[in-house]
Amino acid sequence: MTTTAEIVTFRLLPGSDPHAFAKAAADMEPFLQETGGMISRHLSVDDDGLWTDHILWTSLEAAKKAAAQIMQHPAAEPFVKMIDGPSANMRHATVHMQKG
Repeated sequence: MTTTAEIVTFRLLPGSDPHAFAKAAADMEPFLQETGGMISRHLSVDDDGLWTDHILWTSLEAAKKAAAQIMQHPAAEPFVKMIDGPSANMRHATVHMQKG
């Protein structure tokens, strides 16, 4: 299998609480773990308010399968409701080096 990075950048809707958003992201962890394909996940925000959700998957297929299922999963609703949809950009990349 080829390890795949899923990189999603986005902004929160005005008035969204960043701490509540981070908690909503953490509440999705059980679902992501249950997919069987997630290796690791990092969520960050820069000084300009651009968030990045970086997930390593065992394969592109695992990433796409989770993406197809997540919108129907109840744990995703609070997370998705705070994201400014038009600002979201998702891409996948093959991992060529991984440390740590």
